[in-house]
Amino acid sequence: MERTLSIIKPDAVAKGVIGKILDRFESNGLRIAVTKKIQLSVGDAQAFYAVHAERPFFNDLVDFMISGPVVVTVLEGENAMQINRDLMGATNPKEAQAGTIRADFAQNIDANAVHGSDSVENAANEIAFFFSEREIS
Repeated sequence: MERTLSIIKPDAVAKGVIGKILDRFESNGLRIAVTKKIQLSVGDAQAFYAVHAERPFFNDLVDFMISGPVVVTVLEGENAMQINRDLMGATNPKEAQAGTIRADFAQNIDANAVHGSDSVENAANEIAFFFSEREIS
């Protein structure tokens, strides 16, 4: 059983498509182990995206991620990380295949609706950032 992290970003939360996105996961064989809606602080966003700290888009990313609540979810299933990546679509929604989450719900490359872990190793770290093991059922 593989685990991965999904974040429904502020733009998608504001659009009211949380349920539609969560349904995509379940409809494609992923189990929602735990989910919660939270408001990230500046410190939270900076720490979570620290890998991008030297990139020119870092401050805009932090500002965006604290602009409204997000929904963080642990997804489980066989090949969960790759299934989630496929469901999300390309980072730039203009390049995302029709029917993917980003093609259907994202505004642009910055407000791109969702985040998903990009490796099993990163998934473990990202999950631990938001959830204790006892929260995950």
